[in-house]
Amino acid sequence: MPDYDRVTGPRAGTTCGDPTCLIRPRLLSPWLLGMACITVACLFTATSGYGQDLPSAADAENDKVTVTQAREVVSRASLGAVRWSGPASGPQAQRGKSIALVAEDLRNGGIVGVAQGAREAANALGWTLKIFDGAGSSAGRAKAFSDALAAKPDGLILCGSDALENNSALLLFANREVPVVGWHAGVRPGPIDGTPVAMNVTTDPLEVARLTAMAAVAQSNGRAGVVILTDSKYSIAVAKTKAMEDVIRACRKCTLLEVRDVAISESGEKMPAVTKELLGRYGKRWTHTLAINDIYFDYSIASLTNAAIPSDGLSLLSAGDGSASAFLRIQAKTYQTVTVAEPLNLHGWQVMDELNRLFAGQPVSGFVAPVHLVNADNMAFDGGKKFHYDPDNGYRNIYRHQWNP
Repeated sequence: MPDYDRVTGPRAGTTCGDPTCLIRPRLLSPWLLGMACITVACLFTATSGYGQDLPSAADAENDKVTVTQAREVVSRASLGAVRWSGPASGPQAQRGKSIALVAEDLRNGGIVGVAQGAREAANALGWTLKIFDGAGSSAGRAKAFSDALAAKPDGLILCGSDALENNSALLLFANREVPVVGWHAGVRPGPIDGTPVAMNVTTDPLEVARLTAMAAVAQSNGRAGVVILTDSKYSIAVAKTKAMEDVIRACRKCTLLEVRDVAISESGEKMPAVTKELLGRYGKRWTHTLAINDIYFDYSIASLTNAAIPSDGLSLLSAGDGSASAFLRIQAKTYQTVTVAEPLNLHGWQVMDELNRLFAGQPVSGFVAPVHLVNADNMAFDGGKKFHYDPDNGYRNIYRHQWNP
């Protein structure tokens, strides 16, 4: 595999006002997640809302995943051009607003995609948007919040950082009556209890996790030997991992070989050796890898090729954001077969729409975009030719019409 561009992004705490700093990201969002619920009916009852009741652990243990069920789930999630299911109306653009976006790390591909969408939406609304990069560190995050607060914004977007962990910083904005929305800022879509975040924008994390594991069941004809890659630093990743585990355990002839904890921030350093070690330990029993994010696979490929593993000898599936490198691997049929891609640009427009609703004194829309599985058969649609998922459902014009009727 080629060595793709890896841009490190601005230094910690700097403000990014130039769109060129939002190009060719290398890292992906850690904020992909899930819980336990594995039947087909359960998978599709939570498509458009949040706060659904989930089955208990005992229920999950009693359910069994069949190959037929898994294939049905994958088929439905692979459809292109999903019709717009978001808000049909909303308030006109509240003029003259300035927005601060605090990014966990602009090397993160998911965050970059959302920031690009938010910038597009800001132009459509007639707003200004300033982006503050936390650079993935506590010191950088503190400076980003400080600089954002000093900019005296009308609204705040928390992008890729945990709202509960950063609640003290968020309360400083709330105390100034600055509305706050988030992207991947908590475990579920919707408001985040105990914080000022009025709406956490994300696809349904439960579906993302289950769908990825279901794809492994379908691919393997119900005989997958699975390693799961996760990052226990994030509760959101732990929850997603649990959901994937439950699906694999409910597949009668599948085997969960191991759950390996590798920090996303250290994936570049550790994944080559981890991959080599796993190959030595499991050999041909290891047929499928489920990861909380595409980023792990960026650093696994060299070890697989060095070990002379054929491209179809190990399937890599990610509940990731759908990075450019993931799309390239899927297109080339080089190990990675699936990514459950998020509509990042759409999410950028949505976070701005949620702020506009709050400025107008209206409730948030609560919209949760449907999950979408990208594979070699469908990646040419819905933005895939540009190596990212951008649903062809007219969302830009829909939002523009609502804001500027």
